[in-house]
Amino acid sequence: MTKPLSIPARNHARRRKQLMRMAGDEAILILPAAKEVVRSRDTHYPYRQDSDFWYLTGFAEPDAVLVMVPGRKHGETLLFCRERDPEREGWDGPRFGPEGAVEAFGFDDAYPIGDLDDILPGLLEGRTRVYYHFGRDQEFDLKLIGWLNRVRAQMRHGAQPPHEFLELGHLLDEMRLFKDRDELRLMQRAADISMRAHEAAMRAVRGGMREYELQAEIERVFRQHDAEPAYNSIIGAGSNACVLHYRANSAPINDGELVLVDAGAEYRGYAADITRTFPVSGRFTKEQRALHDLVDAAQAAALKQARPGVPYEAGHQAAVTTLTEGLLRLGLLKGRLEKNLADGLYRRFYRHKTGHWLGLDVHDVGEYRIDGESRLLEPGMVFTVEPGLYIGADDATVDAKWRGIGIRIEDDVLVTKDGHEVLTRGLARSADDIEAFMAGA
Repeated sequence: MTKPLSIPARNHARRRKQLMRMAGDEAILILPAAKEVVRSRDTHYPYRQDSDFWYLTGFAEPDAVLVMVPGRKHGETLLFCRERDPEREGWDGPRFGPEGAVEAFGFDDAYPIGDLDDILPGLLEGRTRVYYHFGRDQEFDLKLIGWLNRVRAQMRHGAQPPHEFLELGHLLDEMRLFKDRDELRLMQRAADISMRAHEAAMRAVRGGMREYELQAEIERVFRQHDAEPAYNSIIGAGSNACVLHYRANSAPINDGELVLVDAGAEYRGYAADITRTFPVSGRFTKEQRALHDLVDAAQAAALKQARPGVPYEAGHQAAVTTLTEGLLRLGLLKGRLEKNLADGLYRRFYRHKTGHWLGLDVHDVGEYRIDGESRLLEPGMVFTVEPGLYIGADDATVDAKWRGIGIRIEDDVLVTKDGHEVLTRGLARSADDIEAFMAGA
């Protein structure tokens, strides 16, 4: 893999400036870093920074708070963070400290996190609006209420507390929905690593393996290329593929089955999200291929709608129509197309939507509807296209030959000025391409 990539500090500074312009000069914006989470007793889960905090700072440490005070003469962007501590750094690794954070990340000023209680009430005073993620962190919510109450207690001495409280996501989610050039480079790197991992799985699969062995192969490739899983990898063999968020990854993989692999790498905070379904033997059976071809056609129909000015929902509608037509043709549904669509009868076999926004979160932020209508696609948006079919092993209403087959095909798609680009286009997708790749492997 080529040299490491990152978001330049100037990009984070530009985002902070843009956010403050949107909030206005009478606002204050407060964003704490993600908390460390105990896994068991004194063992913690691997630390992962809050996506919004990462988007605005690139600062990866816990115990930090970003405060933005638009128009403040003595500095608009302030970070409160841990001080340098040689004793603790000998256990947990180096810290930037306030001075290092200013130099490395371009904040106007930085203070020890222990000074937050003394300084923040003074920053709140005279501001009319507070932007903050209410309800995410109950402990910090209570601290913020305490600081506000300290300002309110000084009203008779002329203090002016904020009187309007707004959800920070209303501004920040829209910013994050549109990816810039540097973000797209990281997303392409995450996609490239993920494609390599899926190819490794197709090469490694053998009858008699366990699902977790395939998971290990995939996640080995992630770590080999300086990435990590963006979410819990789903490795569903046989009828386990019909469980949408299958987690066990422990069952045997048998010859003659399909394996559904939903796995994506996270690189520098940015996620890929890919699903492929392939035959353990390297060859699809007649029924497996018929359903795989149908899902492939549904994805192609959805991708045709991936262009500026088209409603986001149009891709799902195109996929649903294609799937329903195919299910009728194969005899898995009965009746007229219009009636099946109107009554949603396809939901027996297709229970989810055809995609989601993608970025710093796998299911990324951003509104799907505006004023009750499906929003129109615009350049810079990235989302997944992931139709599927899932026929339960115990579904006695269908012919036995179809039972226990689960298929999903998922790719990552960028909306461009004149259409779209599939970031994961390099990975075999059609039944023919998958068989050819597996034969060559």
